[in-house]
Amino acid sequence: MPTRSTVILGTGSYAPARVLTNAELSTMVDTSDEWIRTRSGIRERRIAAPDEASSDLGVPAARRALEDAGLTPADIDLLIVATVTPDTPMPACACYIQHKLGIPTHAACFDLNAACSGFVYALDTACAMLESGRYRKALVIGVEKLSSIVDWQDRTTCVLFGDGAGAAVIGLGETPGVGLLGTRLGSFGEGTDLLCIPRGGSRAPSTAESIAARDHCIRMKGKEVFKLAVRCMDEAARDILEQHGIRADQISLVIPHQANLRIIEAISSYLELPMERFFVNVDRYGNTSAASIPLALDEARRTGRIKPGDLTLLVAFGAGLTYGSALIRW
Repeated sequence: MPTRSTVILGTGSYAPARVLTNAELSTMVDTSDEWIRTRSGIRERRIAAPDEASSDLGVPAARRALEDAGLTPADIDLLIVATVTPDTPMPACACYIQHKLGIPTHAACFDLNAACSGFVYALDTACAMLESGRYRKALVIGVEKLSSIVDWQDRTTCVLFGDGAGAAVIGLGETPGVGLLGTRLGSFGEGTDLLCIPRGGSRAPSTAESIAARDHCIRMKGKEVFKLAVRCMDEAARDILEQHGIRADQISLVIPHQANLRIIEAISSYLELPMERFFVNVDRYGNTSAASIPLALDEARRTGRIKPGDLTLLVAFGAGLTYGSALIRW
């Protein structure tokens, strides 16, 4: 495959100030710190304020990414927001963020819904649009306010999710072999009912009865999702490495979707890579869906886990079911 000519110019992230610990959750539902940690590795998660929308989380992450890239909102002509929790069903969260940041009106702005795989999908889309020659600088944001769609009476799901945002500024590079080397995307539509929000769309609009039954909240068949997540993430990782003739042990750092520590440990075992090669922050943020990978990516860069010349693998899995991977040379 030809080398991609797109590079990440800067990253940023944002997490709400409110920390919800396992101990506090144990006063809300029938659970415990030990129960949550042994099943997910999560110790705490961030929760947005009632008056904070997804765009309010995405804006500070975007500003930090722009500052890191040495650019301003005026430089952006493409904005893609990966999210399953837009401010409103219509218009796109991207349009709210465009207005709040002051991105020019000639910029293309839209949302992308691929759940937890959303950032990898959005990264691939942005890079393809940049390579077309029609755009110069892209801002890609993964943002979620999952606390707004969690059933806080369902102990199997409410303990898993959190709120947050991550962003990356993408541009065209000049150094061969540096930047986004490639992506591998996939989907498994047969699994739509394994992880979904049953009501609230055109197939089954919300009613007073469905809201009372909390059918507008996340529903997940955990055991099935766990097995498919491991299988699909392993496949996505192996496929992209094979496409580029790269061995797993040549990867400097793997940044997986932060859904569950046990899933990450399984991928580590399957790829025969030590956990030291995996960036993990699920213990502090929980599953933030589309925000998961960009939040971790920014944290990895700012803590010195990524250095020039490093080869980084992003790998994700989410509702849809969707999955994907991306290979980046810094």
